Amino acid sequence: MNIKAWSTALLILCLCPAAMAQKANRYLEKPLPQGWGRDASHAIPGDDNLFSEQIPPIDDKWWKAFDDPMLDSLITVASTQNYSVLSAMDRMDMAKSNLRIERGSFFPSISLDGGWARQQSSSNVNALPQSITGAYSTSLNASWELDVFGSIRQRVKAQRETFMTSKEEYTSVMISLCAQIASAYIGLRELQQELSVVTHNCHTQAAVLNITEVRYKTGLVSKLDVSQAKSVYYSTKASIPQLEAGINQYITTLAILLGTYPQHIRPILEKPGKLPDYMEPIGIGIPADLLLRRPDIRQAERQVNAQAATLGASQSDWLPQVFLKGSIGYSSHDLKDLTKRNSMTFEIAPSISWTLFSGTKLVNATRLARAQLDESIHQFNQTVLTAVQETDNAMNSYRNSIQQIVAMREVCNQGEETLKLSLDLYKQGLTPFQNVLDALRSLLTYENQLVQAQGSSLLHLIALYQALGGGYEMNQK
Repeated sequence: MNIKAWSTALLILCLCPAAMAQKANRYLEKPLPQGWGRDASHAIPGDDNLFSEQIPPIDDKWWKAFDDPMLDSLITVASTQNYSVLSAMDRMDMAKSNLRIERGSFFPSISLDGGWARQQSSSNVNALPQSITGAYSTSLNASWELDVFGSIRQRVKAQRETFMTSKEEYTSVMISLCAQIASAYIGLRELQQELSVVTHNCHTQAAVLNITEVRYKTGLVSKLDVSQAKSVYYSTKASIPQLEAGINQYITTLAILLGTYPQHIRPILEKPGKLPDYMEPIGIGIPADLLLRRPDIRQAERQVNAQAATLGASQSDWLPQVFLKGSIGYSSHDLKDLTKRNSMTFEIAPSISWTLFSGTKLVNATRLARAQLDESIHQFNQTVLTAVQETDNAMNSYRNSIQQIVAMREVCNQGEETLKLSLDLYKQGLTPFQNVLDALRSLLTYENQLVQAQGSSLLHLIALYQALGGGYEMNQK
């Protein structure tokens, strides 16, 4: 597949946005663009394939496309052991408990009371003589706030949206974790492959050094050639410790992400591995798909809904509260008569409570709720803008990195050919040794740049997957 096809596949449009994305549009202050990068109206004449193919957005578990069992197992383990994930699960459980607490306001409060009281009257209050009385009592009491004006419903709705926000936060943490593990793993494999390139070049340079020493002993070249060959060889060898230190750092990073100690995974990850050979186009959909796929956008939308419900509850506080209270029980001076029929008592007491004046408390509470709603809407729009920016940047970076890989592969091929030709000519005495040295240095640089370009391309691809909201999708019911 040529470069134009790669670029084409990355700028694919979906047929239509999902219904949930359309629902979130009501909070958008600026309409989303219809496509990424160049619009279809800027298509190159005669290029029929530029925008003809339709590819849906990416699926979850995108890392499986790399076909690397080690990466799969690392993400699987981290999803159950990472402490950020566990903390997000705890916050989700707390939000669920708060929702259930708020739902309890729909139901009456029932209590059971019982006791005994002994009382002495005062003869100085009335003309009756002083007396001492005692009474036993027990009662079943109920109090129920009737949600006539929707105050409780609004508060429950706000708490429900807060709970859904915690679910989106959990999803966001999972997506971020998958991307972090994949990025660290790619960084590890990139350095291991660079180490392999350096080691291979050390062997090549050692062979060239051996050739110069043989030619020096036979009097065909001066000792300068030997010194220059040694300088190149040891310079290359000196870069190995730095690469090994970088490998150790990535192993430590992966251990933290897995919620374990480096000693537990070092024996497995120290074994050299190659970078995943993946350079395929992916479907990115249209910008409106981000409203459905990205958990941070869904989280921001839930926060807007929660603040809107809080504002509704604040406005309901201006209206009366209706209560229904009642009790039934027994009361008697003698314990043996407590459960008799003529000892029964009951009370039914519906009531209305309406706060007519509370200073500026209600006014400012409503103003606060409205300001919080406006802030959440602005935050939602900022989140959408950031999502579009991240996706567009990652898409362009991935596309350009593919072009770089194709070019660097050709450069490496030419570098190998240059080294072979210069070494053959040097053996025949037809070219100075400086050309061989230049070819050795250039080939090492080219091969390292190719590995770095491959690693960078995969990192841009991971960033694109993360920007599109791929990686983990929990049950949204």
